[in-house]
Amino acid sequence: MSPFLTALLASGTILIIILATDLGVRRVTTMRMLRSVIAVAVVVGLFVHSLPTSGNAPSFQLIGVGVGVICGLVAGALLPAHRGADGRVHTTGGAGYAILWIVLSSARVLFAYGSEHWFAAGLIRFSIDNRLSGADVYANAFVFMSLAMVLTRTGVLLAKSRRLRRTAPATEPAPRHSATV
Repeated sequence: MSPFLTALLASGTILIIILATDLGVRRVTTMRMLRSVIAVAVVVGLFVHSLPTSGNAPSFQLIGVGVGVICGLVAGALLPAHRGADGRVHTTGGAGYAILWIVLSSARVLFAYGSEHWFAAGLIRFSIDNRLSGADVYANAFVFMSLAMVLTRTGVLLAKSRRLRRTAPATEPAPRHSATV
């Protein structure tokens, strides 16, 4: 499968699942958190065929993880959590959150397309100069970036949820009864 098709399928799948589970006001549930993590785990299983370890490949793949963590922190910040009227924790995913995921997913797909059609020779030269061993290094870096982003976003949501669950819900003061003599 071409790098472009791989990026399109992987990024598209993750994007659809994330936006479907996070846009609007959504209750924080275990299944909601697991759904996105499972989706990325499946994508990793389907699209990571080898783990290049020669040259600078491990460092480059770790850069993908680091960028994913940073993007996951930004995504988590763009997904505010609150306690709903029902006492349960909810998040509100808005336009900023959607734009972040769309831009990053599109950038991965655009890079993959460009690596085949626009700057293949330059990418080969970059890979040789920096001791990166083949297309799998780039594909893995992007898949690991997605995984790290989803896991970090999930960790941020779990932390927000736990913090909100630990704080007592605001209650109204009990009505005062006057004693009649």
